[in-house]
Amino acid sequence: MKFKVERMIFMPYIQIEAGPHVSTEQKKQLIADITQDASKILGIPASGFYVLIKENYADNWGIGGRTLTDIAKKRTSDNM
Repeated sequence: MKFKVERMIFMPYIQIEAGPHVSTEQKKQLIADITQDASKILGIPASGFYVLIKENYADNWGIGGRTLTDIAKKRTSDNM
């Protein structure tokens, strides 16, 4: 069975990773501006873009076997 593909449709996906303290207004602005810029650069209608903002909490990241939360607590106690 042969399929004829006349035109490929792209649905770009943009993922932004940020900390948990990004406001709703900032998220709206990021989504709007990044979508418009990507649309202009790629020549794809803005309506075709998916944008995801992932909020990362310090407990979900680790360096050297310790969470960022624990590292920050240690730094705070060392500075007191």
